[in-house]
Amino acid sequence: MTARKGPYRRYLRRMMVAAVLYIAAIFVAARTLHPDAPISPLAIALALLPGLAVLLMLYSIARLLIELEDEYLRMIEVRKSLIATGVTLAVTSVWGLLEAFTVVPKLEIFWVFPIWCAGLAVGAMVNRVTLGTAGLM
Repeated sequence: MTARKGPYRRYLRRMMVAAVLYIAAIFVAARTLHPDAPISPLAIALALLPGLAVLLMLYSIARLLIELEDEYLRMIEVRKSLIATGVTLAVTSVWGLLEAFTVVPKLEIFWVFPIWCAGLAVGAMVNRVTLGTAGLM
């Protein structure tokens, strides 16, 4: 049990930092930038800040997979990520077809990462049902 606490603890710490940075960056960008504002280096930098936080979240997941020494625990986390990727591909592909052939609201690409994160929860539920454990969640 101790072997898995360290990697998960570090993962949670990194994810919490990334989540706080993401929320703060979204708040700053939303309060500062206006959709009709001209492009400027400052606007680009502010718009990219949340993306840096997303990269930190992805780095945190990658580090967890690297730091987990137990192959079973690593497999559980990989399955969650694969299921999340499948959910994301399914939702965005089907919605893209709806956009192409019907009149539905446009799905902003901004939503792809949150959909993937929701897919992690789906993956955890699938792991819980099929393996008896959800992994970290």
